[in-house]
Amino acid sequence: KFAHLRLACRTEMKPYYTSKLWWCGITLLGLGELGNFAAYGFAPIALVTPLGCISVIGSAFISVLFLKKTMRAADILGGTLTVTGTYLLVTFAPNVPQELTARQVENYLVSWPFLVYSILEIIIFCILLYFYKRKAVKHIVVLLMMVALLASLTVIAVKAVASMITLSAKGKMQLTYPVFYIMIVLMATSCAFQVKFLNQAMHLYEVTAVVPINFVFFTTSAIISGVIFYREFQSAALLSVFMFLFGCLLSFLGVFVIARNKKEEHLQIPFIDCGHIPGQKLTGKIQPDSHSSCYGTLNNEDDLVKSPS
Repeated sequence: KFAHLRLACRTEMKPYYTSKLWWCGITLLGLGELGNFAAYGFAPIALVTPLGCISVIGSAFISVLFLKKTMRAADILGGTLTVTGTYLLVTFAPNVPQELTARQVENYLVSWPFLVYSILEIIIFCILLYFYKRKAVKHIVVLLMMVALLASLTVIAVKAVASMITLSAKGKMQLTYPVFYIMIVLMATSCAFQVKFLNQAMHLYEVTAVVPINFVFFTTSAIISGVIFYREFQSAALLSVFMFLFGCLLSFLGVFVIARNKKEEHLQIPFIDCGHIPGQKLTGKIQPDSHSSCYGTLNNEDDLVKSPS
C-alpha cells in the first residue's frame, strides 16, 4: 500500500511491478507466509491458525506509522481483546506430539472420523456450489463458507507436508512416500480454489466485512479439522478446552472491533495534486486511471483549453 501511494505521486507513468519498494513488500509477505507454513510443522493447527489475528493488530498499527492513519479507540480496544485471547490460546493450546510420519498421515486419512467429516464437508460444499453457480447466490456467507471448507483441507495438507519435510530434514526420510505428494496436490488445489472464492468476496463486498468474517470461518474450520484429523484435543482437560475456546472468542471479538466501521479513505477531489509540474499549467492535474497498471496521465494543454471548465 505504501508503494502504491508513493507511485501515485510520480509525474511519469510507471507500473507498480517496476517498483523496488513494491517487490520488497511482496518479498516480506512471502517470507511471512513461509514462516506460517513452517509453524505447522512444530505446533498444533489449533494454535497456529488462531494466531493469525496478530496480523490484524500488526496491520492496524503499521498503517498508523506508514500510511498515516489515525489511531482509533476501537483499535486499542480490539488489540487488547486480541492480545488477551492470544495469551489464553498459547496457555491452553493442546499439547500433542507434532512429529507426524507418513505412516501416521496415511492412518489418519482412512480413519472413520475423517471419512465421515469428509463426506459431510463434500455434501455441504456441493450444496453451496449449487446455489452459487445455478441460483447465482453470491452472499458473503456462502462465499466465505466455501473458502472455509476448502481451508480445512488446506491446513490438514499443510501440516502433513510441513511435518514430513521437518522429519526428513532431521534424517528420517519421509519424501519417498506417495502420501507426501498426494498432500502437496491437495494443498495446491484447495489453495487455488480458496483464492478464487475469496477474490470473488473481496470484489463484491467491503474489505472490512470480508476480513473478520473470513478470519472467524477460516479459524473455526481449521480447528475442527485439527480436532478430527489430528485428534489434537483427545487428551485435553475440560477446563483447558473451555479456556482455549474462550481465547478464540476474545480474538474473534478483537478482530471485529478493529475492522468495524473502518472505511477506506477517498480523496474529496477528483485528482491527485503532487505540486507544480514543469511544463504544465497549475490546472493540469494527474488523473488516476483505475483500469490500468499505471497511476496517472497528464492532461494535454489543448484538452484543457477545450474543456468547458
